[in-house]
Amino acid sequence: MNTRREESQDRAIVKIAAHLPDLIVYGDFSPERPSVDYFDGVLMFVDISGFTAMTEKFSTAMYMDRGAEQLVEILNHYISAIVEKVLIFGGDILKFAGDALLALWKVERRQLKNIITVVIKCSLEIHGLFETQESEEDLDVRVKIGLAAGHITMLVFGDESRNYFLVTGQAVHDVRLAQNMAQMNDVILSPNCWQLCDRSMIEIERIPDQRAVKVNFLKPPSTFNFDEFFTKCMTFMDYYPSGNHKNLLRLACMLESDPELELSLQKYVMESILKQIDDKQLRGYLSELRPVTIMFVNLMFKDQDKAEVIGSAIQDACVHINSVLRVFRGQINKVFMFDKGCSFLCVFGFPGEKAPDEVTHALESAVDIFDFCSQVHKIHTVSIGVASGIVFCGIVGHSVRHEYTVIGQKVNIAARMMMYYPGIVTCDSVTYSGSNLPAYFFKELPKKVMKGVADSGPVYQCLGLNEKVMFGMAYLICNRNEGYPLLGRDKEIKYFMCSMKEFLMSNCSRVLMYEGLSGYGKSQILMEIEYLAQGENHRTIAIGLTKISFHQNFNTIQILMANVLGLDTCKHYKERQTNLQNKVKALLDEKFHCLLNDIFHVQFPISREVSKMSTSRKQKQLEALFMKILEQTVKEERIIFIIDEGQFIDPASWAFMEKLIRSVPVFIIMSLSPFIEIPCAAASAIMKNRNTTYVTLGAMQPKDIRNKVCLDLNVRGIPKELDTYLVEGSCGIPFYCEELLKNLDHHRVLVFQAVESEEKINVTWNNLFRNFAMPTEEFKMFAFGYNKGNEEVCNLTSDVRLKNLSPPASLKEISLVQLDSMSLSHQMLVRCAAITGLTFTTELLFEILPCWNMKMMINALATLVESNVFDCFRNRKELQMALKQNTTSFEVNYRSLSLRPTEGMALGEEEELRELESEVIECHIIRFCRPMMQKTAYELWLKDQKKAMHLKCARFLEENARRCDHCRSGDFIPFHHFTVDIRLNTLDLDTIRKMARFHGFQTEEEITFSRIETLKKSEGFSGNPSFEEVREKILTFFDIVITRMRTSEEDITPLENCQCEEIVEIVIIPLAHHFLALGENNKALYYFLEIASAYLILGDNYMAYIYLNEGERMLKTLKKEKSWSKTFESATFYTLKGQVCFNMGQMVIAKKMLRKALKLLNRIFPYNLISLFLQTHVEKNRHFHYINQNQQAQESSPPGKKRLAQLYQQTTCFSLLWQIYSLNYFFHYKYYSHLAAMMQVNAALETQDDFQIIKAYLDYSLHHHLAGYQGTWFKYEIMAIEHIFNLPEKRKSIEIVTYVAHALSYIKLLMGDLDLAIDLGSRAHKMWALLQNPDKHCLVLCWLSKSLFLKNRYKQLIQVLGWLWDLSVAEEHIFSKAFFYFICLDIMLYSGFVYRTFEECLEFVYQNEDNRILKFQSGILLGLYSCVAIWYARLQEWDNFQVFSNKAKSLVSRRTPTALYCVSICRYMEGQVLYLQKKIEEQSENAQDIGVDILKNLESLMAQNTTGPVFYPRLYHLMAYVFILMGDGQNCNLFLNTALQLCETQGNVLEKCWLNMSKEWWYSSSELTEDQWLQTVLNLPSWEKVVSGKVNMQDIQKNKFLMRVNILDNPF
Repeated sequence: MNTRREESQDRAIVKIAAHLPDLIVYGDFSPERPSVDYFDGVLMFVDISGFTAMTEKFSTAMYMDRGAEQLVEILNHYISAIVEKVLIFGGDILKFAGDALLALWKVERRQLKNIITVVIKCSLEIHGLFETQESEEDLDVRVKIGLAAGHITMLVFGDESRNYFLVTGQAVHDVRLAQNMAQMNDVILSPNCWQLCDRSMIEIERIPDQRAVKVNFLKPPSTFNFDEFFTKCMTFMDYYPSGNHKNLLRLACMLESDPELELSLQKYVMESILKQIDDKQLRGYLSELRPVTIMFVNLMFKDQDKAEVIGSAIQDACVHINSVLRVFRGQINKVFMFDKGCSFLCVFGFPGEKAPDEVTHALESAVDIFDFCSQVHKIHTVSIGVASGIVFCGIVGHSVRHEYTVIGQKVNIAARMMMYYPGIVTCDSVTYSGSNLPAYFFKELPKKVMKGVADSGPVYQCLGLNEKVMFGMAYLICNRNEGYPLLGRDKEIKYFMCSMKEFLMSNCSRVLMYEGLSGYGKSQILMEIEYLAQGENHRTIAIGLTKISFHQNFNTIQILMANVLGLDTCKHYKERQTNLQNKVKALLDEKFHCLLNDIFHVQFPISREVSKMSTSRKQKQLEALFMKILEQTVKEERIIFIIDEGQFIDPASWAFMEKLIRSVPVFIIMSLSPFIEIPCAAASAIMKNRNTTYVTLGAMQPKDIRNKVCLDLNVRGIPKELDTYLVEGSCGIPFYCEELLKNLDHHRVLVFQAVESEEKINVTWNNLFRNFAMPTEEFKMFAFGYNKGNEEVCNLTSDVRLKNLSPPASLKEISLVQLDSMSLSHQMLVRCAAITGLTFTTELLFEILPCWNMKMMINALATLVESNVFDCFRNRKELQMALKQNTTSFEVNYRSLSLRPTEGMALGEEEELRELESEVIECHIIRFCRPMMQKTAYELWLKDQKKAMHLKCARFLEENARRCDHCRSGDFIPFHHFTVDIRLNTLDLDTIRKMARFHGFQTEEEITFSRIETLKKSEGFSGNPSFEEVREKILTFFDIVITRMRTSEEDITPLENCQCEEIVEIVIIPLAHHFLALGENNKALYYFLEIASAYLILGDNYMAYIYLNEGERMLKTLKKEKSWSKTFESATFYTLKGQVCFNMGQMVIAKKMLRKALKLLNRIFPYNLISLFLQTHVEKNRHFHYINQNQQAQESSPPGKKRLAQLYQQTTCFSLLWQIYSLNYFFHYKYYSHLAAMMQVNAALETQDDFQIIKAYLDYSLHHHLAGYQGTWFKYEIMAIEHIFNLPEKRKSIEIVTYVAHALSYIKLLMGDLDLAIDLGSRAHKMWALLQNPDKHCLVLCWLSKSLFLKNRYKQLIQVLGWLWDLSVAEEHIFSKAFFYFICLDIMLYSGFVYRTFEECLEFVYQNEDNRILKFQSGILLGLYSCVAIWYARLQEWDNFQVFSNKAKSLVSRRTPTALYCVSICRYMEGQVLYLQKKIEEQSENAQDIGVDILKNLESLMAQNTTGPVFYPRLYHLMAYVFILMGDGQNCNLFLNTALQLCETQGNVLEKCWLNMSKEWWYSSSELTEDQWLQTVLNLPSWEKVVSGKVNMQDIQKNKFLMRVNILDNPF
């Protein structure tokens, strides 16, 4: 039985019947229209309160996860309960009207008495439903019920395609009145119902001054059996389920297939519902919160009494309404009798029916319907209300009886306007502004208090869409704002300036056409052009057209000529007439003046000659006259016509303009949207004219969007997160940007704060990345009055999630228009793609598309790429390049295109699609062109469907959620997945092997191989080797390794570069968000931590910070359960936080985070000196135990996977901690530093992992090196080198060897052993190149160039810089590019020649100072800013110096124990020393204090254990200069000699040369001229001149800046 019921429910006829009452399903399908039927019955009208308010709440919800599906659940939870009660009690649901329903019990008149009792019982039980139920979503649901009984008439009407029905008569009128009288939880009986009922059964309460009564309760006699009574009553109901079907709620559920009946029923159901029934793919598609336009049409009749009398009028009105709506894709949703009138609820924009210019179409339809219905016989008054906005469109009711309806405040507003403003067409303010029609088409009406509408806003009367409504008012709609510059449109204005110049210099016409979609700022461009075009010898006429202009013949020329003749300012037709007579009397005989009557709305007497003229002859005469007027006018002054919305030019005006540009020299500038249909011949001819420049507008660039936002908000900066959201979301379209900003402001997520100086800010984790995107420098200069006196920045509220924000209604509407214009299959593809996210792979999309083959998908994707729904990219680099810059404006030469043969063009289109298909096949990555489309399509899914799709995506992505093959496919956090088991899929054997290999587990064959290789290796160093012996042996070893790498047939070098960044962005980030959508917070946390770790590996601290914050949000939501996996995740979280803080130079926070992590990892780091010494003693014993074990080659079983994960985190923490403690020059901190370094070594030794051990040895060696313990550092360096000698010849081992070469090169540079640093660096460079690791390759080239720079080995330096530049460009490695320019600035400042000009370097700084990699990488920007500041200081340009010095100063506090920070701080201190010299020269009072502070800072830098000896010569040089400035020659001499000795030892040729010049200069008697460095700068040779031999290398050495000496009185 159940199976049969399920089968029947799947039948189309049953699904259709669920949308209709039994009255129709089992009715008589008469072909007559209209047809009338009479019967008796009881009516119940149930009004449910609270749903409209709830719809508003959901429609204005901020986030995408609060939408239609929740609303559907809540609505149907309540409504289905009411429907079920009605059906159980034998009722037939006639109609759902929003949140109300009308039910009927159709019986013979004699049965009414008993049936009324049944209906009262049903009503009381409905009230009972809501007394006990708990409120959901703060929803207070209450019902009001009205009952009526008596004669009822049913009227059926419609056309060939659609049928409608309504019930009318006194009972219908009574039931509405009864419901209106009811208060919450009341049941009201109409007077007639009270007369017909069994009064003995009902306890009532009289209503004052009314014949209707209120039911209190039923009072049956004690012997009364309601069940028997009810069963007896139901025998009178024709279609009440009984017998075998008694368990059914409705008999129509068991309808058998009947094609004829199905066809008849289909006519009563909307087409979109039938589509859903036919297409199972779109199940649930129709329930959504959607921007629509509601139109209520109310017809009041002269004679209300009989249905047969008013039936024909309703029929005529309905047929016309349907025909009008069909043109504009509107639909009649409901028809019902409403307060003695018939009301049609019409909707524009239902799912699948969204069209452009919807609001304009709705108003156009309203005016047409109003005009027609006003003429229909029997109709007395027509009232129409139009309102636009978001409403709930969806299926409401029960599974066996439901209807498609609309609910929302906008529905109520449209209905109320129709009632309170009878006899006219009214609209709300949203419709008024959204129509883009001129204001003179409307009239604002007095405000009225309307029932159920708190604040409707202004109400307007639509006066009729006809240009004759008002004459001469078609000016440009926008007004130019003097203080608001036109942003990002320099190229477009340049097109105008060129065309203008050509026009003024020649005697022929020019046409300039700007084509762009709505919202691109075409009107703004024309306003700017109108302003720029003003001049003495030419006249500018600017007009704006509307959609209505297209349908008015010769309208554009009428408006232009009215302006030429000065008629636009005339207030009365007589004034126009007088003006016209004066203008045309010499050109036109007086008897022909009447030709101007219609076009200029004047009243010249009509002559006999004109009355005999045909329409076409009149038109020709007019055109000839206008041509003469214009010929005469251009002799006096040149004319420039500016036309906005040129797509609305009527064909006759196009034809006249085409003749005009051939005959009269005029300049026509117009903006237009792309033509929907092929333009008329005249328009095409103008576009193809040789003097036409046709420009397709591109989007604004990201920097211009940022400038616009700062200007709109009047702030100095906006958060980077907001900048990214607006740049991505707007796609460079100004209108989109404005709407997104309005939406954010509406939800109150923007916070405005005063700018705080860096010094005053107490840095915490939450404000660590004060990442504000600032306007460009050019904009600040260009924008008049920008930020005058304003010191505010915009910020976001702390809990806002921009990615999940629901799109604004206006942008959602644009996306829905595009979506609804697609085929159903393309819609389905776009909706599926929306689940995957903004960017996705073709593989993932294919995985989740239901029942598609690859060919279908490729074909659909190619079409959607062509339609600009998607973009496709071969790889991540292509995608990144596209995101950096939007498509700019470009010129289209239609003349050239028109010369192509027509057949070729047709073939070309097919070929283009085939090419696109090939491109899509090649492409790996697909991205939505507009994020708003993705968000809109995403919101169309229902909750359960979303979950199922997210799960599919998660299962697919999970298989690839690990590091790339180049990096041996492991976790980004070592052994992460072994510690935290979160996978949906079971691991396959290959995956396990890959991960095991990455984490150091070896198969039996590999272990055997390792042992064989080990025996072949060198035994290492014997005894106590000398430095030279170690140097020779290690360099020889690296050379052998390089040879093996180049010649080995084994797979020891990878085939491709690292793909980890692409995997993170394309796989892991989407996967984390899929788990988030599924509510799997523990899985989402796992992947957020993986992402943060990946970004730290990739050097992107900001993105790591962002995803750690996402992870923190997840951590807070997880249960407070104690488990190792949860503890490990928390420890990892703090470790990653510590790494971010360390990289940012925030050592206090970093130390705090790392200590927390160690505590969770069961390795508490000591807090006081006692525990420090105890711990040191313990660790020393452990250390000697591990070392002895290694030396004796004792084998022990490796730690378990979870233990390894723990140890890896510990080594990371200790590695950072010893460096943090080294930064502090207080004595006892070195003990903490030493302990941390030792604990790192111990933890590494316990892992038994080669890389961890070698890294720990080198770190321990560096720690002792910097601390000055020669014997210890050398010992551990030897141990690290011996360890690599004993590694097997495998790719992982080769990577470790390369790492050692790289690390030693860096250490030797830091310690001042420049020759060895160069030898090691050059070998590391070769190895990283062979290993195809561009990130590491770039870094080694950076430091190799620094070593060569200090050695003055310029040819090699330039060669290395060339490699660095090529690699940084190829890999888009911004850090390397920044370092390249840093070295270029150094070359100019210290080497005496130019490799890249100062202007190029400065441009790079300006363009990239907001780059998130550079901004949040401690050191590089400090160096760049300081170099630029030094340049300006040397040139005595102190204002520019202060700008860059202050920028550098804000970064000084971010101290990191790195060579980059040291070299950068040295540059900063040099700038400060030069500033001191200026202060001394000016005899400033605080010069001495500044000097003392500088000396203290230089001394503290020297005292730090992190400052490498390679920086000592420069620091001593600066200290010597400060001493001589302050008159202390003795100390100056001491430091100069010390610096020279160090240079000799290190081989620092660069500093040595400069020191000797300084020494010679300071102690000589010659004076330095003011402009000596300026002369030097002007004569700096380029590298090309140096390498060609035109400049002597010895002369270059003399191009040094000589520091001026103005001695202060000696303070010492």
